[in-house]
Amino acid sequence: MKHILVLGAGKSSPSLIRYLLENAEANDWFVTVGDYNQDAAKERVADHPKGTAIFFDVTDPSMVEHQVKNADVVVNFLAPRFQYQVAYECVQHGVHMVSASYRSKEIRELDTTAKREGVLILNETGLDPGIDLMSAQEIISRVRSEGGIIRKFVSYGSGLPANDEDPNPFEYVITWNPYNVVVAGGNGAQYLEDGKIKILPYHQVFRQTWPVDVDDIGTLEAYPNRDSLAYKDLFGLQHAVTMIRGTLRNPTFAESWLPIINLGLTNDELTIPELHERSMREIVEMCLPPHVNGSDIKLRVANYLRINATGYTMKKLEWLGLFDEEKCGCTGKTPADAMVHLISKKLALPDNGRDMVILVHKMLVDYPDAAKPRPSEKIISTMIKYGDAGGETAMSKTVGLPAAIAVKLILTDQLKLTGSHIPIHAAIYTPILKELEGLDIKFVERTEAVEEMKK
Repeated sequence: MKHILVLGAGKSSPSLIRYLLENAEANDWFVTVGDYNQDAAKERVADHPKGTAIFFDVTDPSMVEHQVKNADVVVNFLAPRFQYQVAYECVQHGVHMVSASYRSKEIRELDTTAKREGVLILNETGLDPGIDLMSAQEIISRVRSEGGIIRKFVSYGSGLPANDEDPNPFEYVITWNPYNVVVAGGNGAQYLEDGKIKILPYHQVFRQTWPVDVDDIGTLEAYPNRDSLAYKDLFGLQHAVTMIRGTLRNPTFAESWLPIINLGLTNDELTIPELHERSMREIVEMCLPPHVNGSDIKLRVANYLRINATGYTMKKLEWLGLFDEEKCGCTGKTPADAMVHLISKKLALPDNGRDMVILVHKMLVDYPDAAKPRPSEKIISTMIKYGDAGGETAMSKTVGLPAAIAVKLILTDQLKLTGSHIPIHAAIYTPILKELEGLDIKFVERTEAVEEMKK
């Protein structure tokens, strides 16, 4: 019997765990789900005969070692800060690891050791990063085989309320780790546009937005996502003069989120004494500089942020609860922890609501090496997936299922790669994308005659 250890029972895990349990009997697997919140793990396993739920504390080295060494594959759905620790333990004990988190420099450096131990450490096998990388690489490989060269590459990802939902004034819902939502953009961003490198510090990321038309959805708002330049080399797009990876939100989201950043409410380093006893109003007050005087906190916030005191953005901040006077009840220590606690409640997906996931690739392609003369073209590839009303979210499906399929490929000896990888190898993305298509997670592709491609 093969043993699968799933670490993390959060919002992205239900589809992953369901898939593994549904396939456990036929493949002689046993699935152990570990989480600091054991009740959440039990809920995911749901008394399945081929699964069990355990309490798991990733800060306990002996517990990590004990659980990892008894597994054949670890699926690491813990927070990014715990990725290397678990990956290192997996390599030490000859255990494969699959994760949806970004591959860090430290995990890349495990490549030689992982190969020596016959271990596959596979990161970025979720939605974004994950399906976006796999689907892009599939297009890129096909274009190359047809004698094409990609001059411009733009890719977008998003998780949003379904376009027929109207859940709250922010037009956004929490369907993944709320901490990642709060600190998004915290490292700034850089990208390449028309041959020029653009670098944005954190406080500028949500200012640099642009409209994007998405097939069957309409116009959304985009902002740059992390380091787009790194993917230029990974994809081998040496001829590309534009390389952008972006995030999509409903229009005006960035305008509404920027004041939260400018107040300092996304700070995850400075600690606030007795945070659980503080109200959000007190925390906001702490974030206002001493020179901002006046008795009306809303007016002072508006003046400090230079926004309209009676405008729509201020009304959104008020609705969110930034000026509420009851104790926040947060168990964390930082302003970011308070925001995580707040948005988990206020931006929750309604009980019978549904979300949607969007991925869009836009590529400008020349064909100088085609067997027959071929005009340049723009390729637009779009994937839209809706969640089940009151059931599994589109986010859970699109993050969890690629990782689950990768586990199956490893345990059935269909994936024999070793080392530290992301899923841009054909041996990984070809079977995963094929099975996802059968699960109704698929792209619709079209081409256009070339005009100058916008972002």
